[in-house]
Amino acid sequence: MLNKGKILKGIGGFYYVAAENDKIYECKAKGVFRNVGIKPLVGDDCLISIISEDDCTGNIEAISERRSELIRPAAANADQAVIIFALTNPEPSLGLLDRYLVMMADKDIDIIICFNKEDSADAERVSELKGIYDKAGFKVVTVSAHTGQGVDGLKKLLEGKTTILAGPSGVGKSSMMNAILPHANAVTGELSEKIKRGKNTTRHTELIRISHDTYIMDTPGFSSIFVQDMDGYSLRMSFPEIAACEGKCRFDGCNHINEPDCEVKAALERGEIAPSRYQSYVSIYEEIKNRRKW
Repeated sequence: MLNKGKILKGIGGFYYVAAENDKIYECKAKGVFRNVGIKPLVGDDCLISIISEDDCTGNIEAISERRSELIRPAAANADQAVIIFALTNPEPSLGLLDRYLVMMADKDIDIIICFNKEDSADAERVSELKGIYDKAGFKVVTVSAHTGQGVDGLKKLLEGKTTILAGPSGVGKSSMMNAILPHANAVTGELSEKIKRGKNTTRHTELIRISHDTYIMDTPGFSSIFVQDMDGYSLRMSFPEIAACEGKCRFDGCNHINEPDCEVKAALERGEIAPSRYQSYVSIYEEIKNRRKW
């Protein structure tokens, strides 16, 4: 008999699957997945066969159709992403933040930008950063994992959803996880014991259950992100404030770089598009264009 489950973590060819009986099984994926080019991902709903109930081992026999899929971070079936950046210490790299946003938008994953360390940031700088992304059409929250300020509001945005928690190293992502889920270490204790690895540093994406219908995907921190498998149109659509200008330029399919009578350039001049956002767009556009040359 096959049992329904959800993949919590994958390390070294083993997948740790939470089954409907609340047990966690260490599973291998059947070779059939490799034959059809499918790699099981954290968040996958699957069917497993049990090899040993005593040892909690099994095989993944089938993977259900995915609602969404990301490769970096590796995750499936996320409803939304909370992109965490610090307001200070370290100073946020807006170029990197914009790449996270493009990556999630290209996969049609809803986005919440979460600026952490509000308690130690300059109020004027907080307002400036919030304004950039509010203007671009993103949902933005500011919190302090240290003091708990704003954390309850963030928790409400997570209810009933599977959420990717992503961002670079050093922004307080682990502190945020502890603030959202104070007993996170206890929740993941069984899994950590099974794979003989602690929770000090997130090296792999891991799915953590908060309630019966609410999950968080804790992911590794990435200091660089290269946008792949994207064309110019997809890039334009991944910047909401640029997408709003589509069809208003003199030329159809305007790339908003050197073309005359460009509505994006006009919006930039009017202050409707933040210079940092436009610079990120140009940087990614050039990356895509240069990649295509090869």
